[in-house]
Amino acid sequence: MSDFHALVPAAGFGARMGHESPKQYLPLAGRPMIFHALATLCACEQISTVFVVLSPEDTQFQLYDVSRFGSKLQPLYCGGATRAESVLSGLLAAELEPDDWVLVHDAARPCLTLDYLHKLIDELRDDAVGGLLAVPVADTLKRADAAGRVLRTESREQLWQAQTPQMFRAGLLARALQQDKEVTDDASAIEALGYQPKLVACEPTNFKVTYPQDRLLAELLLNQKNK
Repeated sequence: MSDFHALVPAAGFGARMGHESPKQYLPLAGRPMIFHALATLCACEQISTVFVVLSPEDTQFQLYDVSRFGSKLQPLYCGGATRAESVLSGLLAAELEPDDWVLVHDAARPCLTLDYLHKLIDELRDDAVGGLLAVPVADTLKRADAAGRVLRTESREQLWQAQTPQMFRAGLLARALQQDKEVTDDASAIEALGYQPKLVACEPTNFKVTYPQDRLLAELLLNQKNK
């Protein structure tokens, strides 16, 4: 029987946030940002292990008390220069069985809920390929030219905004990432092999904290959740 594991690449810096500290360690609702994603993943009883992939030079993770997660949380100091490199390095270091499921989640998506985590696992556990949480595009999309002027309006029909976790078999995902270490999400690497990942509907609240204003919204949502 295949096991379920989570993997959180956290070797990056997040320069667009405008801080000297790596984004995953910025304070959010009284905790470092990465804590919230790890807490949700570790709380899922279906997930056996949560691997967090850190830079070999990371000196901050050990400063935080993560003892509440016990042995379920496993830090791996093997992160690479890109997200894809970190995920691949983490997969190889974890030494998982090829048929094990891996849920790759962004450290900067702190508002993931257990309900949607369970939904993802339940909808994909018997799927031949795997898939990802995503949200149908609601806003009107504009294609711009180099000067920032509208070239045309793009149809949003059947367009989805990718989120994480993205859930695939460990062997397939490792093979896909070995083919392309520059992809920005795991599903893209799977698609490049000719597969069609399944989209599992989620909510916009599972957004990625990228800019300072995103951090404010995430804090509001997390404080509301904690109440």
